[in-house]
Amino acid sequence: MNLQRGVPVLASLDIFKTVAFYKEKLGFNKQGFVDDNYAVIARDNVELHFWKCDYRIHPENTSCYIYVDNIDSLYEELKENDVIHPNGLLEDKPWGTREFAVLDDDGNMLKFGQDL
Repeated sequence: MNLQRGVPVLASLDIFKTVAFYKEKLGFNKQGFVDDNYAVIARDNVELHFWKCDYRIHPENTSCYIYVDNIDSLYEELKENDVIHPNGLLEDKPWGTREFAVLDDDGNMLKFGQDL
């Protein structure tokens, strides 16, 4: 038996607004299932799921980490969309990754990283 893949399931205050944000600002242009309570979206090989919640405390205390290739290009792309977390600028970390962070409209943090 081997684990196959992980899929973050993040909180959303408004599923349709969240899907639009991820499409327009983060380039998640593959849409799977979407209704008022749940959504499945993807970009390249990364799939994200969202569940409808009623309280901001959930997304504001949730994050996920996504490993990428060519992090500098992704950083420039997302910087143009004005979504980089002010405290999450692109930098090399002492634990051996180059990374940056993004906040979505609800407060979920996405960290993007590449091994050095």
